[in-house]
Amino acid sequence: MRFFLALLIYASLFGATSASADEKVDIREWKVPFENSRPRDPFAESANSVWFVGQRTGYIAHLHVDTGEISKLDLKAGSAPHNLIVGSDGMVWYAGNKTGVIGRYNQYTDEIEEVPMPDPAARDPHTLVFDADEENIWFTLQGSNMIGRLTIENRQVDLVSSPVERSRPYGIKIGPDGSVWVVLFGTNKLVNLDPETMALREIDLPRAETRPRRLEVGADGRVWYVDYAKGMLGVYDPDDATIKEYQMPSGEGARPYGTAMDSNGRIWIAASGPSPNLFVGFDPVTEEFFSSTPVQSGGGTIRHMHYHEPSGAVWFGTDTNYVGRAIVEPEKAK
Repeated sequence: MRFFLALLIYASLFGATSASADEKVDIREWKVPFENSRPRDPFAESANSVWFVGQRTGYIAHLHVDTGEISKLDLKAGSAPHNLIVGSDGMVWYAGNKTGVIGRYNQYTDEIEEVPMPDPAARDPHTLVFDADEENIWFTLQGSNMIGRLTIENRQVDLVSSPVERSRPYGIKIGPDGSVWVVLFGTNKLVNLDPETMALREIDLPRAETRPRRLEVGADGRVWYVDYAKGMLGVYDPDDATIKEYQMPSGEGARPYGTAMDSNGRIWIAASGPSPNLFVGFDPVTEEFFSSTPVQSGGGTIRHMHYHEPSGAVWFGTDTNYVGRAIVEPEKAK
C-alpha cells in the first residue's frame, strides 16, 4: 500500500499539475469600514445578504450586496468570533472562540443567546457546520483538541476528544452519507466521525510533514484537503483507501488555506503564501489546476471560504480588511 501511495503522489507531482492556470474569475471586494478587525468567514444567506464576523474586534456584521451597506453588532468583550453559519430560518450561529460558547443571533428580534460548553476544557469553538437537515451543528475546538455536536432543538452539546495530543482539529465538513470529516492541523491525519456513536476513525496521510488545514467532501464521498505546510492539494478515497496529491502551481510556498467546492465538484483554493493571494481552481475530472486569479486587495491571508450555490459564488474574508466574492459559475450569477 505504501508503494502504491508513493506512485500516486509521484504521478500527481510530475504530471497533471504542469497544466497552465490562466483562466481568471470575476472577483469583487468590499472594504470593511471597521479597521483592522479581521473580517472573516462570510456566509451568504442569499445573493444579496451576506453575514461575517470580525474576529479581532469582536462583532457580527452584515453586507447588503446591492447597496454595499455594511452594518455590525458588537459582541461581548473578548468573544473573538471565529466563524459563523446561517440557517434556512435566518438564525445566525457563531463560534465564540475565546468565551467558550456557540452564539445564536436572531436577526429578526436582535437577540443573542449563548450556548456554553459543558466542559471548561472545551474553551475555543472554532469552525461550525450544519448537518444536512440542520438538526445539529458540528464543530471543531482547535486548542481544546476536541470535536463537538450541538443539538439545535434542546441545545445539548456533546464532545469527543481527538486521540492524538495537540492534533488541532480544524476544518470540518459533512459527507454525503452524513458522517463528519475533520482535518487535524497539528498532525498528518484526517478523522472520520460516526454521527450516531461519535466514534472516531483516523486516516494517516502519507507524508509525516503534511499539515491539512481545510477540506471539502464531494458527492462521490472523496475527501479533498489542502496541505498548508508543503503547498499540496490531496484527495482521499474512502472506497479503496487511496490517496493522491497534487502540487499547487505556486509550489511549496503556496500556503493553501481557505477552500470551497462548487456544484460541478471543482475545488477552489486560496493560496495565501503568494502576495497578492491567489484564488485557484482545480478540476478533479481533468486533474488540472485550470484557474488562478490574484486577489486585488492582496488578501493577506484568506482563511475560510463559503460557496453559495444559487448565485454560483464563493465568498471569503481577508486580513487586509475586505470581504470578497468570486463568481465561479457565471451562468448562475445572471
